[in-house]
Amino acid sequence: IKADQNDPAVQMESKPPAELKQRAPLSPPPSEGGGEVGTGTAGGAPASEPGLSGWQRGLGCRQGGQPDLIQRAHQFRRQGAQCYKEKKFREAIGKYHRALLELKGLLLLVQGGEPSPASPPAAGALSLTDEQERIVENIEIDCYNSLAACLLQAELVNYERVKEYCLKVLKKEGDNFKALYRSGVAYYHLGDYDKALHYLREARSRQPTDTNVVRYIQLTEMKLSRSSQKEKEA
Repeated sequence: IKADQNDPAVQMESKPPAELKQRAPLSPPPSEGGGEVGTGTAGGAPASEPGLSGWQRGLGCRQGGQPDLIQRAHQFRRQGAQCYKEKKFREAIGKYHRALLELKGLLLLVQGGEPSPASPPAAGALSLTDEQERIVENIEIDCYNSLAACLLQAELVNYERVKEYCLKVLKKEGDNFKALYRSGVAYYHLGDYDKALHYLREARSRQPTDTNVVRYIQLTEMKLSRSSQKEKEA
């Protein structure tokens, strides 16, 4: 579906995606200068630490620190945000996907342990702290929200994919305003006005004065009214 530059959803996406820091404060991933959290280094290969297996050290795991996979995911997410600000939407999409791939690799290791065919891994050989799990989830939420924002800037918008990304966010954070709003927008353009109205009203309950949400609710109610009128005439 071709994007309309007068569409309030497209106008809303002219703003950069929200940064991770807008959610609940957590211990920061890597510093802006490229250093790694809890490592005492300014980058480069981490020093070996006692008590960690070879494969864990290969991942850059720290005792009491963050695995490198989390740090790399955050770096890709941050690069994606910069590409978005520069209106390089295709490049931004690639960066956000890279961030998500890093996290998927991490979660596979957490679920399956050391990937060695010679010796079956013990389940949960790599574990994350509660704080690290929150960081991973926040990066996922931010990436999926930002992917939806990028897609809404395309000349031909894939609203099915926008919906898919937004629903992934809502599965993790059901009251996420942007995901609720964009879900409503996606369902509207896909012609499912009942679901569109549901998500848009949920978004309005979070931010009652948002003009884009109010406008889309009006448009959706008009569509439903016309549909109802046609049914009566038939």
